[in-house]
Amino acid sequence: MFRWLWGNYLRPHWPWLVLALAIMAVEGSSLGLISLLVQPMFDQIFVGGDSSAIWWVGLSILAVFIARGLASMAHKILLTRIAQRTAAAIRRDLLGHLMRLDSGFHQQRSPGELIERVQGDVVAINTVWSTIITGLGRDVVSLIWLFGVALSIDWRWTAVTLIGAPLLVIPSFFVQKYVRRVSRRARGIASRMSQRLDEVFHGINPIKLNSLERYQSERDAALVDERVRAEVQTAVGQSAIPALLDVMSGIGFFGVLVYGGHEIIAGEKTVGEFMSFFTAIGLAFDPLRRLGALSGKWQTAAASIERILGLLSLAPAIDSPARPRPAPTGDAPEVRLEGVELAYGEMPVLRGVSFTAEAGRTTALVGASGAGKSTIFHVLTRLVDPSAGRVTVGGVSTDEMDLAELRGLFSVVSQDAALFDETLRENILLGRDVGAAHLDHVLEAAHVADFLPNLADGLDSPAGPRGSNLSGGQRQRVAIARALLRDTPVLLLDEATSALDTKSEQVVQDALDRLSKGRTTLVIAHRLSTVRSADKIVVLDRGRVVDEGRHEELLARGGLYAELHRLQFQHARHG
Repeated sequence: MFRWLWGNYLRPHWPWLVLALAIMAVEGSSLGLISLLVQPMFDQIFVGGDSSAIWWVGLSILAVFIARGLASMAHKILLTRIAQRTAAAIRRDLLGHLMRLDSGFHQQRSPGELIERVQGDVVAINTVWSTIITGLGRDVVSLIWLFGVALSIDWRWTAVTLIGAPLLVIPSFFVQKYVRRVSRRARGIASRMSQRLDEVFHGINPIKLNSLERYQSERDAALVDERVRAEVQTAVGQSAIPALLDVMSGIGFFGVLVYGGHEIIAGEKTVGEFMSFFTAIGLAFDPLRRLGALSGKWQTAAASIERILGLLSLAPAIDSPARPRPAPTGDAPEVRLEGVELAYGEMPVLRGVSFTAEAGRTTALVGASGAGKSTIFHVLTRLVDPSAGRVTVGGVSTDEMDLAELRGLFSVVSQDAALFDETLRENILLGRDVGAAHLDHVLEAAHVADFLPNLADGLDSPAGPRGSNLSGGQRQRVAIARALLRDTPVLLLDEATSALDTKSEQVVQDALDRLSKGRTTLVIAHRLSTVRSADKIVVLDRGRVVDEGRHEELLARGGLYAELHRLQFQHARHG
């Protein structure tokens, strides 16, 4: 796992890492130098009474501490720089991969869960790898120096100090497995918490209207309690190895005091030697504890890495062919479906659908809910692929085109105009570089210019979360302006006016009529009054095409379309 992290993200920063490691080595060496200076401080100054040694020992210790402070600050700055850039790269790659995965994947996973993967898991990795680098660069060097000082004074004292080391081996193995398991569960709970919050904030109005505040709070509290238990268990595992190190150190100190104390009393060792040894071993506690804690922390990061690698290993079910055919160019193309079949699980949605949307004309799809109308749009744009049949645009099969080129043929305006929490200008341009004159023309054609004077900042007014600062009709007009700028040869209108009042519908419908000119247009509409002027109406029933023709022809035949028309007319008259 660390190989994946290094090979994909840390390697580009290796010069800075080397520099940080060198600086950390300076900081790590300082502890060994301090323990070395303890011996002359006791033997020459405190016991020997050599006043001239005060200056060089004192200044040496001061210099060591200054160097240690500067080195500590420098390596933290460098590691923060590397860590933040690495985290940004992982988030960018993970988000890009998630957006490439097909719609079926996103239907099975909530936005909250995926947000936690992109944010929480990456933060967990980022925190731990920098801790590991610090441990390797500073704490390992510190231990080498400190144990080097201890060995130089007396190798037998050092061996006695390490007498409790075998106590760490077997418990450490089980602790690491435990921490990995608990950390994996904690990350899963964190995803479920994010999912719950996403559902609460998206559905805040239904929650208020149904007085579900307490119910939702209790459900969230249950998850919070579960998260607390998992985090406490993780902390228990992570702290177990440092605790074992303390036990080992205590045993070692006891042994050294018993063994070395007699040598000092006998005059075989000086007080300065013992204090220097004692200082070296005492200072070794902290780096030993930090290094001991690394194994537990790494298991926590490994759980997050496993989750991220699990996502990155998923391949899109729908992708461009290896050798795509060129997409049709020029005038508005013909769109054709031939025997298209599709099922969601065991439920068939399209059953041998065949029809042609003539080039440059408007074709309407009508039928009851569940007839398969929206699914046809998904098939055309390859959000889903049919299990049988063929779909062509301009004579080219959709599965033979590059996916980006295929979707570049379509503009979609739906009843749920998806706006971002940006300005209206950003929502319309979406990163395009458009001249002022052309933009003004688009705003006029989409009737966006009609309501701009009512906004405090005009085109630079914020749309709000999901366009909440705009009315339904205004959101639709922004979506139409987007489509006009996109200027694609095929237009898909999915219930584009169904949620609007009569006045807004007239304005939006006028903008849609302008947008449809010169384009092959497919329209989904429940209100049949909006498709009376369509060049062709395709009638769907339970995933099958049961009739097609113009409005008057379908009424005259007296089939399903005539029945739908009669029911809507009666409803409108009684409403």
